[in-house]
Amino acid sequence: MPAKPPSIFDLMNEEETAISEEEERKKRRKELIEPTGVKELFKEGKISINKFTCVGGQCKLCITACPTNALYWGTGEVGIIEDLCVYCGACVVSCMVDDCIKVERIGDDGKTERFSKIGDVIKIGERKNTKKRFDRVKSNAVILRRAPKEPKQKRKKVVANLEPL
Repeated sequence: MPAKPPSIFDLMNEEETAISEEEERKKRRKELIEPTGVKELFKEGKISINKFTCVGGQCKLCITACPTNALYWGTGEVGIIEDLCVYCGACVVSCMVDDCIKVERIGDDGKTERFSKIGDVIKIGERKNTKKRFDRVKSNAVILRRAPKEPKQKRKKVVANLEPL
């Protein structure tokens, strides 16, 4: 017998379960991050570690740098707990191997940032700070201008009357 096609009600229930799973994941993430005291700046993102270039067994710098303990030393490699990661980039900055840890995060403005080297993290920070400074100067109501020049006054020559002694 042919399978019965799904009804509209079955499809609606699938969407509700997908939404509730996403809400459940966000709730669990909030419960995990809250005790650490770390502010969550990026809601979405991805983190990956290249197992071929990672020398985590020798250094473990990324594990000690992680503020939420999302990185851990597993069975011969560095493991990641995705729900704990806030995509801050501390692991990338502390890693001694370029392109070992790759982070992709989406900010509040919807822009995607990707980095895997300390230089990339510095450039992203400089770009953000430059934009903040530019916006702050642009939004100031008081426009700083050079003071108008006053007309030059003619100096009177003062000649000292010197009398011989």
